[in-house]
Amino acid sequence: MALRIAQRLPRLAVVGVVLLLASATLAVGAAKRLTAVPKGSPAPVTAPTLVVPDVAGQAFVFAKGTLEDTGFAWRVTGGVHGYAANKVAGQSPAAGTRVRDTGAPTITVTLARTAYAEKGEPEDVSPYLGTALEPIALPRPATALAPAPITPKGAQKKTVVPKKTAVKVAAPTTRPTAFVLANAPKEPLKEMPLPQRARLLSSWIAAHPKPTSARVRHFLFQHAWIVTGASFGWWHGAEALRELIAADQVAARRWGIGKKSELVARRALAEVEARTK
Repeated sequence: MALRIAQRLPRLAVVGVVLLLASATLAVGAAKRLTAVPKGSPAPVTAPTLVVPDVAGQAFVFAKGTLEDTGFAWRVTGGVHGYAANKVAGQSPAAGTRVRDTGAPTITVTLARTAYAEKGEPEDVSPYLGTALEPIALPRPATALAPAPITPKGAQKKTVVPKKTAVKVAAPTTRPTAFVLANAPKEPLKEMPLPQRARLLSSWIAAHPKPTSARVRHFLFQHAWIVTGASFGWWHGAEALRELIAADQVAARRWGIGKKSELVARRALAEVEARTK
């Protein structure tokens, strides 16, 4: 009996080693499956950002619309209040600053008086609640120094003369004023003419059957731009106001708003027509 057991011991030892190695292999495989990162996992989500627009020097009625259209709230500080005809003397943060999109980051503006009367009620805060302003610090790009060129001994250095490139200058364009108003700002030629802006506004309203807060803000901003520009005597202001009245009527039919805006446009049209006679 003892002899049989002694003969079987080598076989039992080999079986034990095989089982031990198999269990170790299974344990290592399970550990790898637990720690492995699945392929195609989503990348870290980057918070959306906004770029602060440049509103310095603009009439306040235009500046606040620009800020609202680009996703910002605003607040007026200083002794000059938010009347439409006042102009922006300064803004914080500066134009071009990148900030986190926290909902409606609040831009601070200071205003300066102009020659126009301060009519109506001032607006010192945006019509909706602003959120925190969180500027994003951009990392400085690393600059690598290029190795100095090796000039063989006895070789003469060639002087490279840069070629002159022709600079294309755009032909100046003008838009004659409907009438001359003292101290009125000139019409910015980079912006579309007032009649075209009014026609596009009417088409835009027709393409959006339901009003939202963002759409109403866009409508009011464009409306104020056209009325104010026409009151300054800008090119074809009366025509633009007639187109704007038609847009107000479209807004009244589709959105249920626009009656008050139409009255504002009609009063401005009467003033413009009286000045152009």
